[in-house]
Amino acid sequence: MARHSVLRRPPLRLALLLAVVLFTVGVLGVGLVRAALYSPLATDAVAGDPVPVVAAPAPTSDGRCGTVPVKAPRELRGMWLTTVYNIDFPSKPGLSEAQVKAEYLGWLDLAAAQNHNAIFVHVRPSGDAFWKSAYAPWSNWLTGKLDGSDPGWDPMAFMVEQAHARNLEFHAWFNPYRGTQPAPSGAGTDLAKLAPNHPLRAHPDWRIAYPTGKTGRLYFDPGNPEARRFVEDAMLEAVTKYDIDGVHFDDFFYPYPEKGEDFPDDASYAKHGGGKSRADWRRANVDTLVREMHERIAAVKPWVKFGISPFGIWRNGGEGSDTNGLESYDAIYADTRKWVREGWLDYIVPQLYWTIGFGKADYAKVLPWWAKTVKGTGVQLYIGMADYRVGEDGDWSDPAELDRQMRLNDRYGVQGQVHYSAKMIRENKLGSVTRYRNAHYATPALQPRMERLPSAPPAAPRLVAAKREGNGQLRFEAAADGVSWALYRSGDLVATGRAGTPVVDPSPPAGGAAYCLSALDRSGNESPISAPLTVAAGP
Repeated sequence: MARHSVLRRPPLRLALLLAVVLFTVGVLGVGLVRAALYSPLATDAVAGDPVPVVAAPAPTSDGRCGTVPVKAPRELRGMWLTTVYNIDFPSKPGLSEAQVKAEYLGWLDLAAAQNHNAIFVHVRPSGDAFWKSAYAPWSNWLTGKLDGSDPGWDPMAFMVEQAHARNLEFHAWFNPYRGTQPAPSGAGTDLAKLAPNHPLRAHPDWRIAYPTGKTGRLYFDPGNPEARRFVEDAMLEAVTKYDIDGVHFDDFFYPYPEKGEDFPDDASYAKHGGGKSRADWRRANVDTLVREMHERIAAVKPWVKFGISPFGIWRNGGEGSDTNGLESYDAIYADTRKWVREGWLDYIVPQLYWTIGFGKADYAKVLPWWAKTVKGTGVQLYIGMADYRVGEDGDWSDPAELDRQMRLNDRYGVQGQVHYSAKMIRENKLGSVTRYRNAHYATPALQPRMERLPSAPPAAPRLVAAKREGNGQLRFEAAADGVSWALYRSGDLVATGRAGTPVVDPSPPAGGAAYCLSALDRSGNESPISAPLTVAAGP
C-alpha cells in the first residue's frame, strides 16, 4: 500500500480511517486496497483465450431411495475464524479455559445455523501455536502473554473434537513464515520480547526483520532451506498429533511490499541464489514450500486436504486476468497458477474481495479466469467471500452483492465458498448473510467429492427403526460405517452427521415419509443408499 507524507495533521475522522486501513492491510492483507493502489508491472503478453461458462456441479448424489432419486447439494461452505489480534476468537487474550471453550462452541453453533460444513481456524497466526508444540511458543492471542506460558489445556484437541461433533471439517489455518506481529500487541522486532523457546532466538540466521519502524515484524527467511524445513515441521506436527481435515494457508508468503523498502534477504540470496534472478529465486523458494508440504502431508496422512487462499490476482493481462491491480506473482512471489497446474494443492480459495463491476478488479472478470485455471487439474475451486466489506460506501452498500456473486459462482462451476470472517457472519450487516443463506445455504450440503484423494466408500448402511422425540425430532436407530452419514427424506438431503452421532431428522413433517441413509468417507465418496424406511404420520 502506498503511503504519502503530509505537511499537516489530518482531521481526526480521517486519521482514524487511515489507521483502520493501515491496520487491516498490515494484518489481514485485504484485496481492495492493494488492487486499487498498486502500480502494476508492464506486460507485453497477448490476451488469453476466452473463458467458457461451465455448468455448476450437479447437485445430486448417485443412487435412489427406493424408486426416488436422492438429491444433495455438494459444495464446501465455511468461514475463517481469525485469532490474530483476537479479531474473531478468543474475544480477548487471557480468557479462562471455560470462557474460550464457550466462545468456540458459539462459533460452531453459528456455523451449524448457516448450514456450513467446514471451519477454518487460525492456529498458527505468527510463529506461535494453539497447541502444545515442540516448534513454537503458545500464542499470546490465547494466553495474553508473550512468554510462551502454557494455558494448561489442549485447545486444538477440543476444537477439532467439537467441530467433528457437528460434522464440520476442521481446516487448520497456518501462516508459515510470519514469526511475530508488530508491537505493542506482538513482539515486533524486539528479541527481548520473544518467548524463551522461540526458535528465532536460537537461530539468528533464520530471522529477517521487515519493514523498519513501528510496523516491523520478524520473519522466518523463506530463502533459508533450514528455516523453511523447520516451519514445515512445525505445521506437520499438528497434522500428526490431531485429527484435522485440512492444512490451510492464506496469502502471506514473502511480505507485501513496503514503499521504498525491499525484503532484506541479501545473505540467503548470496548463499542460495544459484544464479537465479532475485525474483525467480524467491518464487522458487515459495514453490518449494508448497510442493514439499503437499508431498509431506500426503506421506503422513494422505486423506488430509491441502489448500491455499491466495490474493485474487495472479498477474494482470496476457495470460492473467483482465485486471489492473497488485500481482501476487511479482509482489509476493506467489506463482499461484503454477501450484494449480502442478497439482500441489487439493483446493484453492482466491480472495475475490471486490464487487461486480469494480474497475481495477471486476469480480465478474476475475472469477472466470480462476474457473479456467482450475479446469481439468483436479484442484477444486472455492471462493473467498468478502463479508467484511458489506456496508461500505458504493456497491458494498447493496446487501444483495454477495448473493449476486454467489450466483456467478454457481454459473462458473465453483465448488464452495469460505467467508471472511466469522464475526461478519454473526453481525449480518444489512441482512446480507440472511439473504445469501436463504438463497444458497437453505439446506445441508455434502462436501464435494475430492477425487484426487484416497477413496474408500463404505458399505450401504441400514435404517432399523425410528422414534418421534418430545422435541419434535425424529431419531433413527441405524447401522453405518464410514466417517459421516447423510439422511434423505423423500429423496432430499435433510441432515448430516459425523459417525457415532445420532441420526436425526430435526424437522420431520407431520405426514409420513420414506427415509434413506448413506455413509461417506473422508474424501466425500458416498456409499450405496440404504433401503428405505417408511415412517408413519405423527400423532
